[in-house]
Amino acid sequence: MTNRKAEFGKFAVIVAVFAGCFFLPVGNVRFGNAITESLRLLKWYAREHVLLCLVPAFFIAGAMAVFVSQASVMKYLGAKANKVLAYGVASVSGSILAVCSCTVLPLFAGIYRMGAGLGPATAFLYSGPAINVLAIILTARVLGLEIGIARAVGAIVFSIVLGLLMHLIFRKEELQKANDQAEMPAPEVSRPLWKNAAFFAAMVAVLVFANLGKPEDAAGAGLYATIHGFRFFIAGAFGVALIAMLAAWFKRGELGEWTGSTWGFAKQILPLLFFGVLIAGFLLGSPGREGVIPSQWVASAVGGNSMRANLFASVAGAFMYFATLTEVPILEGLIRAGMGKGPALALLLAGPALSLPNMLVIRSIMGTRKTLVFVSLVVVMATISGIIFGAMFPG
Repeated sequence: MTNRKAEFGKFAVIVAVFAGCFFLPVGNVRFGNAITESLRLLKWYAREHVLLCLVPAFFIAGAMAVFVSQASVMKYLGAKANKVLAYGVASVSGSILAVCSCTVLPLFAGIYRMGAGLGPATAFLYSGPAINVLAIILTARVLGLEIGIARAVGAIVFSIVLGLLMHLIFRKEELQKANDQAEMPAPEVSRPLWKNAAFFAAMVAVLVFANLGKPEDAAGAGLYATIHGFRFFIAGAFGVALIAMLAAWFKRGELGEWTGSTWGFAKQILPLLFFGVLIAGFLLGSPGREGVIPSQWVASAVGGNSMRANLFASVAGAFMYFATLTEVPILEGLIRAGMGKGPALALLLAGPALSLPNMLVIRSIMGTRKTLVFVSLVVVMATISGIIFGAMFPG
């Protein structure tokens, strides 16, 4: 019986693939444009996000797995850690990094596998892309002060509430995880804490300074413009300091473990990200260009402040891919096309923290059930926030 079901499943897949090939709309202009846009988005993603964003993030995640003791992670972010400390560390870390929904993934995978509780880990997962100081400032300047403040407050509250809800929903698993970790022996210290801290600070500095937004995007000039002009020199200086630390403080065997761990994260995450970017580009296009789904459909579905409009904005935002700061000009265009303020906030709270590539990777890290719950919570909370905000600030 089992063999018959397996064979029937294979037959169904073959039929489905054949039907897809048979009815493939080759020659259709929109279909052709969607394929072009999916490849265009993938090319842009490879150029703009892999070398400067993902590669440093992979090395940081690999270093966490090798050089940070599991006991240390559990002390501050574990299932039995002090809740105020754990969620405070998770949210503050995310706001400092100011990364996109894909760059945060290796870092999330690193702390989660090292023993961080599900609640603090998912709070960090949300806060990294969502609590972005530069994006919030840009939002306030371009879209209005009230929506900028609402985004800042909503993102901070979301990161904590999401983490607490994830912990409560899966509390039995978290309790078992905490009990399993309770008897863990004290780690052996191979180098002083300040050396590890300096090492990680240098890596984070390379990631942050190499990816600073342009002054006009960051809504600032003066000191920020000066820093931005020298960002690669600053990142390079931290890179040189990092190399010096590696040469002076680390053994060759440790470096081998680090590169192996980094490669482990890269080979798990990169293929899923690239596949997700292709699908997102095919369906929704790249910034300023359409995919197979017409942009006017999106604009017409998010007018007013109905539950349907806010829910649609949350779901659309959750599946779209936003690079850091690009969500603001996209939203500006949608608002001009008739998007309501409530749905705009809903998209801002759901979009930067989630994307189709992001979801595929999260599922590979913490499983289908937890991923579905996490995504559903973000969508529902963003929808409710949009309805409330739209009622308070109509028009």
